[in-house]
Amino acid sequence: MLKVGIVGLPNVGKSTLFKTLTKKQVPCENFPFCTIEPNVGIVEVPDERLERLAERSKSEKTIPAAIEFVDIAGIVKGASKGEGLGNKFLSNIRETDMILHVVRAFEDPDVHHVEGGVDPKRDAETIETELALADIELVQKRLDGVRGRMKSGKTKELEKEESALAKLFAALEQGKMANTVALDEDEEKAVKGLLLLTRKPILYVVNVAESDIPSTGSGNIRFPELVEGRMAIPISVKIESEIVEMQPDEQKTFLAELGLPMSGLDRVIAKCYEMLGLITYFTSGEKETRAWTIPVGTKAPQAAGVIHTDFEKNFIRAEVIDWKDFVELGEAGAREAGKLRVEGKEYVMRDGDTCHFRVNA
Repeated sequence: MLKVGIVGLPNVGKSTLFKTLTKKQVPCENFPFCTIEPNVGIVEVPDERLERLAERSKSEKTIPAAIEFVDIAGIVKGASKGEGLGNKFLSNIRETDMILHVVRAFEDPDVHHVEGGVDPKRDAETIETELALADIELVQKRLDGVRGRMKSGKTKELEKEESALAKLFAALEQGKMANTVALDEDEEKAVKGLLLLTRKPILYVVNVAESDIPSTGSGNIRFPELVEGRMAIPISVKIESEIVEMQPDEQKTFLAELGLPMSGLDRVIAKCYEMLGLITYFTSGEKETRAWTIPVGTKAPQAAGVIHTDFEKNFIRAEVIDWKDFVELGEAGAREAGKLRVEGKEYVMRDGDTCHFRVNA
């Protein structure tokens, strides 16, 4: 399951965003082996295709894809050195796939700002500095250890690791993020286990006033200096917390009045998928219709393995129907109309494929 860590200064709307997101929470029994703590929420990935497939199959159960959001306490200057229990908080998000960085861009005299005034670019850089400082400490420690081992004898693996760590250290020391460093495949593999915070994709959620929400939802027009070089989505967390309490029909009407194609929360979730290069395929039948998440470029046996590891080992073929054809015709109808494709081990999955995998018993 995709894991996203939420970071930001205190009083930027980070915890409100988390509470709003978790009102879309998925029943945990659908996702075995997940231990839910107070600061972790498993949230449904919005996908209208799922309900339409379930209606066609008359499924007893519908299980969406999901994202696990991990909320940590607000980070302050000095977090990397332990200020505000910073080290403990930062360690909680090392194992996430990406980071959601909430930045405040709204004025409100009743909500105190820790830096004394609203400045999104400065605040973003404060958090980035703390993440980088936490990473540089980790990289330096690992680099010293690798160079110590190399004195006893060099290997190709150690040389690759040393090369990668040296590049990362040089960038971090210059105040750059680790995700700006180009590494080759072997170097990347050598340092993957470090789980560097600034090596992860970062999506900036700019918490704006309602009056600052662009109708296209595509960019934050008032703060171009923050958006430059960063992937950012402007949303009003206050408005989102109101939208999530509405009935579905009311939500659609309200969003239409704002000129928005979908809610800010849904845009955030969709952007997380896009940044991580993920797509969705479906399985659908009377028992259940379910969405499955895979990386772009995944072949059919590996996609089957997401359902059960034995399916990958014992893969024979995939029977694939585009979700639109499935909704229009059903499985039997799609087969009769020649819309069902039989694909083998080299088939690269497409977003929206509805599959029936054939495997050896």
